[in-house]
Amino acid sequence: MTDNTQNTLQIAASGLRAQSARMRIISENLANAESTARTPEEDPYRRRVPVFRAELDRATGANMVRMGDARLDDSEFRLSYEPGHPAADAEGYVRYPNVSSLIELMDMREAQRSYEANMNMIEGARRMMERTLDLLRR
Repeated sequence: MTDNTQNTLQIAASGLRAQSARMRIISENLANAESTARTPEEDPYRRRVPVFRAELDRATGANMVRMGDARLDDSEFRLSYEPGHPAADAEGYVRYPNVSSLIELMDMREAQRSYEANMNMIEGARRMMERTLDLLRR
């Protein structure tokens, strides 16, 4: 396997890992989209946002993508008037997470497309290696 092919596979694999971690965070956001705090004083779940960073692989000299620590989205919580809810404040409002299912689903679709693009890169590199081996056998 040539160095370029190996680098291509390693870069694509790092992209797969990063997108997989991104999908995990999005799934957590969606799972907690309607959760509330137990009491009015507590905050509900706060949306997490994935953060990517480039990291130099010293062995190959290639830049790999890595998932950094997810940051918290500091946007406002959603308010809903539910005076009988245990987490309602003195005015009857319950704070819900700052998660929009529509945004999360769009992010999930983008992560899925990025994941597929990295899979296609791996498949292309594999086909090139097979062709090279076929040529060497002749």
